[in-house]
Amino acid sequence: MGPLVHEIDDFDLPGFTTVAAGFGLRRFGFVVTPNVDHLIRYHDDAGFRECYRAASYILMDSRFASRLVRLTKGLRLRICTGSDLTAALFERVIGHSDRVLLIGGSTEQSQAITHRFGLTDLHHHNPPMGFIHDAAATERCLDFIENLSPFRFCFLAVGSPQQERLALALRQRGRARGLALCVGASLNFITGSERRAPRWMQQMGIEWLYRLLQNPRRLARRYLIRGPRFFAQILRARFVLRSRDRGEECQN
Repeated sequence: MGPLVHEIDDFDLPGFTTVAAGFGLRRFGFVVTPNVDHLIRYHDDAGFRECYRAASYILMDSRFASRLVRLTKGLRLRICTGSDLTAALFERVIGHSDRVLLIGGSTEQSQAITHRFGLTDLHHHNPPMGFIHDAAATERCLDFIENLSPFRFCFLAVGSPQQERLALALRQRGRARGLALCVGASLNFITGSERRAPRWMQQMGIEWLYRLLQNPRRLARRYLIRGPRFFAQILRARFVLRSRDRGEECQN
């Protein structure tokens, strides 16, 4: 078996914000935002790889991973984090009357976002914990999204790999129209229910350390036990940098 290939789209935050703003309502697409934990899952889980390969856009979420790829492969990966993208879309792209769907998060968060950005067509659905293993709950979630299609943006904030599996199901069913984004904890950050690391920690690629210190019980296994596996995996992997707008492809 040859090296595992990771495809990443060549977008930074301003570049992809422009792409997302022009995506439109006539087709369906979805965005995934790989961090170290996702890249490890991509290595381990063939079903997760299927989700990524069906994604319209794959945006590098992790400055730490980006720097490690540059160090080991000599390949520069632009950064477009899901949290920054979510904030940019709400602050600079989404209009007051645009249809927006929030999947995940609390009722209080959806109300806070509606009030903060003056939205008149926001719809919220919070599936139960573990819904992806419950066919009826998953069907209710998919129906909710499809019945409100077309939408400008659908933010899938139910954690990985649930959000990616949900996005893949929407693509396979072919009923939804609009852009769905797998954004993890991003709703927590824009509503203030969870604090992001200071900007200097983000720029240094150690936002993971800030999150670990904030919630060691929940994140210690992910960052301290599971995370180090990435060092060995990256040496055996191959990264392909895609540039859809310029028709170029760099490999390393």
